[in-house]
Amino acid sequence: MENGALTKKQVLLYHCVEMEELARKIASESDCIHLHSINWRSFDDGFPNLFINNAHNIRGQHVAFLASFSSPAVIFEQLSVIFALPRLFVASFTLVLPFFPTGSFERMEEEGDVATAFTMARILSNIPISRGGPTSVVIYDIHALQERFYFGDHVLPLFVTGIPLLKQRLQQLPQTEKIVIAFPDDGAWKRFYKQLGHYPAVICTKVREGDKRIVRLKEGNPAGCHVVIVDDLVQSGGTLIECQKVLAAHGAAKVSAYVTHGVFPKRSWERFIHKGDGSEKAFTYFWITDSCPLTVKAIADKAPFEVISLAGSIADALQT
Repeated sequence: MENGALTKKQVLLYHCVEMEELARKIASESDCIHLHSINWRSFDDGFPNLFINNAHNIRGQHVAFLASFSSPAVIFEQLSVIFALPRLFVASFTLVLPFFPTGSFERMEEEGDVATAFTMARILSNIPISRGGPTSVVIYDIHALQERFYFGDHVLPLFVTGIPLLKQRLQQLPQTEKIVIAFPDDGAWKRFYKQLGHYPAVICTKVREGDKRIVRLKEGNPAGCHVVIVDDLVQSGGTLIECQKVLAAHGAAKVSAYVTHGVFPKRSWERFIHKGDGSEKAFTYFWITDSCPLTVKAIADKAPFEVISLAGSIADALQT
């Protein structure tokens, strides 16, 4: 075929209920990505009663599934579909799980601790192979770098980052020469400093004082600058708030934050909302991606939040 190297593969994209909006955005990024649907029903006892539409028509096709493991309750029904799709004689199967949810539970600090991140990786490592070989698993900014080694040889994990999307957004801001990147701890610095190396850096650190964990400035100078705190995920947001206070005390002109995964359990995003009581001085912008769709719905049109979509990045990953 002429120009065969330039021909992008056609991909049939299925998705869970929560991810419908992101799936539509991904499909709109490429003429080669086509949305297909699943009937997400349940029996009277609450267990799933699922049906993959057009199952006959997907034989020999490249198939992908966009997942959101936002709570233990939805994981089983999605796993049931994820294990079924590769067996429908598809040419290849890709699982896109933008947020690997148990990622912060990887440490075993004493005998009896259960490393649920390892359990999740073991489950995903047992996805059946398709006619095209092992399943590709696309994950964004996994929390602990060692978790890439938790996956077995029957899947091919593709670890992607949201940082290029942040860099695009930063380039649109006024006075880009005044931007400084702050890392809330050494872990965030190790994870991201190479990708953000052309910006000056500030590194914070957490130290214990009695029962409290205090955030201190470890190195760098935020004075007079627009400081952007960068991390992979946020839960309660306590560390970000303490970082902002330290940066402001050291003369930062403005403080913003970027996290790939806005988890925000128990509506903890509310503490960042601009309420007209001076709170807008704390965070100028708070950027998250749409990896956690329930959060995206909750914070829509609420300053300082701004959603940077993964749609284009996922569309590219599906066609590699």
